[in-house]
Amino acid sequence: MSQERGSRPQPVHVTVTGAAGQVGYALVFRIASGQLLGSDQPIVLRMLDIEPALGALEGVAMELQDCAFPLLQDLVVTADANEGFDNASWALLVGAMPRKEGMERGDLLAANGGIFGPQGQAIAARAASDVRVLVVGNPCNTNALIASANAPDLPRDRWFAMTRLDENRAKYQLAHKAGVPVAEVTNLAIWGNHSATQYPDAQNAKIGGKPAPVVIDDDAWLRDDFIPTVQKRGAAIIAARKLSSAGSAANAIVDSVNSIHLGTPAGDWTSLAVASNGEYGIPEGLFFSFPVQCQDGSWSVVEGITHNAEGQRRIKATTDELLHERELVKDLLP
Repeated sequence: MSQERGSRPQPVHVTVTGAAGQVGYALVFRIASGQLLGSDQPIVLRMLDIEPALGALEGVAMELQDCAFPLLQDLVVTADANEGFDNASWALLVGAMPRKEGMERGDLLAANGGIFGPQGQAIAARAASDVRVLVVGNPCNTNALIASANAPDLPRDRWFAMTRLDENRAKYQLAHKAGVPVAEVTNLAIWGNHSATQYPDAQNAKIGGKPAPVVIDDDAWLRDDFIPTVQKRGAAIIAARKLSSAGSAANAIVDSVNSIHLGTPAGDWTSLAVASNGEYGIPEGLFFSFPVQCQDGSWSVVEGITHNAEGQRRIKATTDELLHERELVKDLLP
């Protein structure tokens, strides 16, 4: 047994921002239990939040200690970004300024720029050389743009914004309509912004290996029910629960990292917002959700997917929104 322990890999440092919040609370136990990076990978969990949340965060740390997770080698609780990102190989940027009543989208973007710009700088200064960054806090696409622009020496392919929650929502809707298990739904991509303009692409999805529009022979439902349901699912959850998505968001973070770290299944893909290199005509540098395939820790945008006129229209709309967001935060981009 001692020999087996001796052969374990070195601990990986994982940083979670906004760790005292709902999503952070749902997430950190899954990280510590081995669901993020594997059942044999020791973890140092670095939990970062604002000063007023440190008391609650100490309580979370006590709960983690009380779980006696074998993989959890150490815990760091801090409000200091430099300490929070020190030696991090994974930075999960969950914490963000929520939109408040009367706040315009431009105000929200500016407020979050004050958070994600300095975090990008701290990641560049203190994180491990192999760091990968998943931006979850909304508006996540443009927050990723701001953070990465403040870490210009860190390769852009290390940065991702999360659209896996939208993908998971879309998969359930298709599976439920078709009356099949969710595992039967593959090749489902979210295009564009993590917002109400996103395009969940059922036209190129498969159900049981067959084109989704063949299995679900109902164009009106696919257009008028499926797409709006996915686009507005977050708002529907808030209306029902009086709180935003937490458990499902944490689950999507784990799914996203699993896909990047372990790879996507052969012939399938996942959705991640990444910095565009001009794929599908998307302006370079925008953080845009594409179908991506991952292998050996690297990823590539899936090429050769075609869209009908409706899909093209929706992709243009979400691109235009992201361009507008970039214009609103141009002063925050070094």
